[in-house]
Amino acid sequence: MAGSLPRSPLAPARFPDLPSVPGLRLASAAAGVKYRGRPDILLAELPKGAQVAGVFTQSKTRSSCIDWCRSVLSKGKPRGLIVTAGNSNAFTGAAGQAGTEIMARTAADILGCKPAQMLVAATGVIGEKLPDARIVRAAPTLRGALTDGGWSSAAQAIMTTDTFPKGATATAELNGETVTIVGIAKGSGMIAPDMATMLSFVFTDAAIPQSILQTLLQKGADKSFNAITVDGDTSTSDTLLLAATGMAGNKPPKSFSDKALKDFTRALNTVLVDLAQQVVRDGEGASKFITIDVTGATSAKSARRIGLAIANSPLVKTAIAGGDANWGRVVMAVGKSGEPADRDLLSIAMGGVTIAEKGEGVEGYDEEPVAAHLEGDSVLIQVDIGLGKGAARIWTCDLTHGYIAINADYRS
Repeated sequence: MAGSLPRSPLAPARFPDLPSVPGLRLASAAAGVKYRGRPDILLAELPKGAQVAGVFTQSKTRSSCIDWCRSVLSKGKPRGLIVTAGNSNAFTGAAGQAGTEIMARTAADILGCKPAQMLVAATGVIGEKLPDARIVRAAPTLRGALTDGGWSSAAQAIMTTDTFPKGATATAELNGETVTIVGIAKGSGMIAPDMATMLSFVFTDAAIPQSILQTLLQKGADKSFNAITVDGDTSTSDTLLLAATGMAGNKPPKSFSDKALKDFTRALNTVLVDLAQQVVRDGEGASKFITIDVTGATSAKSARRIGLAIANSPLVKTAIAGGDANWGRVVMAVGKSGEPADRDLLSIAMGGVTIAEKGEGVEGYDEEPVAAHLEGDSVLIQVDIGLGKGAARIWTCDLTHGYIAINADYRS
């Protein structure tokens, strides 16, 4: 189905120009795992000594790829990554584990390392056995295609129902050296990340110890991929990796609190937020990008939960799709969140216009600017709980007939 869907109206004008990352090589190929006539397998080669951090789905029905990656990272010597699209290799029992091992072995043979040094990810249909023979047959193509560029093809190779490839980049100063950060992501549906994202791979040439890299990634994920939702469903395969090749020549930071990390942290979070927002902009059937700002909650965690309750409400999302400023549905979502709230202190605004406060709608408010705001493709909902200083920002999209059409025949 990937590539057959019309490009999202919220998509960026074009794929960005992404620089090469010293020490990293990429290769893509058309293995025919599910799709035909497009790249659907990605190989990334890392140099010896590369440091990699990862956060993964907390799903109890996670794929074997997740367990494999955790094992590789625990040993601290990853040399590469192999990813395939169209089949998640999840919930297929012993065959799923075997498929993961075959992917790792195939990639290791190409790169001349051990299978236990290969990170593995897969995305697509759940419960169907991986056609691993097709992946093995693609090995010669991957071997011959390794290059220090090829970002567009790499981003396309990990797509499923995505309508456009997703990439982002930034630079930063780290102990007197300029370092580069480049990332790609895939995601369109089954989007409600829990400690990670659908699939996203970020690379930098910075020299940063693994323990610091892990903390940076976990904190960055909470502000980006863990702040988005399309449909409230968490994938079995969510994987977010951050790999540092160490080729920039910078002096490694000593700790997470090292002041030298300030600019790198800014740049990393810029890339993560950019990729996360692109996932929302490619939400299945989406026509509007929605930002939800929650303030005045009893804590930041409470504000986040309230924001997600609003963002995941089908009633709120369909009202926005129809251009209906139905603030009563936002009131409902706040109330169902289970978080502290007081109806007589709650206020709601859309497009900067307060439309409900003190337990009722604002009498005589001018609906014209609100209606005009909802006609656009970017919508802002602001909710103040009135109880404290907790705040959070959540990004989501509307819910249209297109979402149903895509998911009603996803396996066909």
